[in-house]
Amino acid sequence: MTAQVLTHNSFQDPDADLVKAAAKGDINAFQQLFERHQRKIYALVWRLAGDNAMAEDLTQEVFIKLWDVIDSFRGESKFSTWLHTVATRVAISELRKQRNWQHLQLTDASDYAEQLTHNEAPDLGTLDRLLLRLPPQTRAVFVLHCIEGLRHEDVAQELSIAVGTSKAQVHRARTMLEEWLSHE
Repeated sequence: MTAQVLTHNSFQDPDADLVKAAAKGDINAFQQLFERHQRKIYALVWRLAGDNAMAEDLTQEVFIKLWDVIDSFRGESKFSTWLHTVATRVAISELRKQRNWQHLQLTDASDYAEQLTHNEAPDLGTLDRLLLRLPPQTRAVFVLHCIEGLRHEDVAQELSIAVGTSKAQVHRARTMLEEWLSHE
């Protein structure tokens, strides 16, 4: 048996060939990347935005941005990981631009849940339904840290908040979710 030498690029990225082609302007390759990743990106931005129409718009914004920056992908990680980072940054940036983003951060969770009641899709899972009830910043921190797996330092950087605020928001979200789950 011979030992294999593993390099940092030893992973097999299923998107590598499509990314290379798209970076050279191949629209068909880009379309295939879109079809492969659109649902996951939509799910991420929906959880951050809490609104179907906004999530659709943000998903489009992510892929527009992706077309502009795909040639900067260096292959140091899987494309899907890099795309996730692009999507998070685009979504957070666009949400900050929304006038109501700042206002909703200060809104009481029960008031916010009432506002969203009419926008909820009937087939949401329990966690997603409860996520909609969290205040936007608390939801964003919880989604990025607990669901998407970002470290508190990365969440803090993405949201321009202190690391302690990220930790406090996760604690707040867990407390609220546990309480709501106990009543379901």
